[in-house]
Amino acid sequence: MSLFKLSPTCKDYLWGGHRLVENYHKNYEGDVLAETWELSCYPDSPSTIVNGAYAGRTLAEYLEEAGEAALGTNCKRFKEFPVLIKFIDAKGDLSIQVHPSDDYAYRVEGQPGKTEMWYVVEAEEGAQLYYGFDHEISKEEFQERIENNTLTEVLHAAPVQKGDVFFIESGTLHAIGKGILIAEIQQNSNVTYRIYDYGRRDKNGQLRELHVDKALDVTDLTPVRRRASDAPHVASCPYFTVDKLHLDGNKFQTLSGTVGDDSFAHILFLEGEGEISCGDETLSFVKGDSFFLPAGSGDWKMTGSCEALMTTEGDF
Repeated sequence: MSLFKLSPTCKDYLWGGHRLVENYHKNYEGDVLAETWELSCYPDSPSTIVNGAYAGRTLAEYLEEAGEAALGTNCKRFKEFPVLIKFIDAKGDLSIQVHPSDDYAYRVEGQPGKTEMWYVVEAEEGAQLYYGFDHEISKEEFQERIENNTLTEVLHAAPVQKGDVFFIESGTLHAIGKGILIAEIQQNSNVTYRIYDYGRRDKNGQLRELHVDKALDVTDLTPVRRRASDAPHVASCPYFTVDKLHLDGNKFQTLSGTVGDDSFAHILFLEGEGEISCGDETLSFVKGDSFFLPAGSGDWKMTGSCEALMTTEGDF
């Protein structure tokens, strides 16, 4: 097989909304759906294959059988499956947090660090997110502001709209604001150091855990310099390359490409509907669907209308 439709693991974090069920066809019965882990080999939150001979099995189980050739030659430098891709629906503000580098995370946590990118899929009027500092501060001031709840006064609040891209390198303090729905492409890691959470309590009435000491170790206290461009890609770094696919259903109704031996491909549909085919498999897609194409799958074709993100492993 060369085309796998995936079903995600769902997360009900307290700040989540319900748009992923209402608008993105997620099969979920709870009141709050904050995240769907669309491409995941993370041990407790796997993607599950829904079509063909591997239906009902996790993506990780398939890859274990298929071997490293299914990931591609560019993935040989990684110890494990390299990326994690999510939808995130922020009905409320997410906590202010930071992720460590690989060196720090392997030494302290025993897993990779986290560099990630955000693609803004939806944004309510006036929505904003926090993206680094608006000016350089000292480590002492950083700690003082955490302690006296004034940290947001020195953060860079960035207004957002649909189609915006933010590249979040490890060490960059950040937080998604309410009213934003994003697609997140990141390293395959769940290491997050929460710094400030607005005094919120979880469903058991407990304050959520903070990780201030570790955040002090890893946070870059200088303003973020926005990447000028990763053209022709949406984003490109040693961990992933992301490209945008677009069919307007009118002048452009067909799109094709090839998945070579160098990397797998993942396609996440943000809008539209149609069909995608690869090898002997043809499947329909709608907004919110997620597909995995192993390395070496060969030619693929897409028809209909869509906006989608394709993620591969770049050759760094």
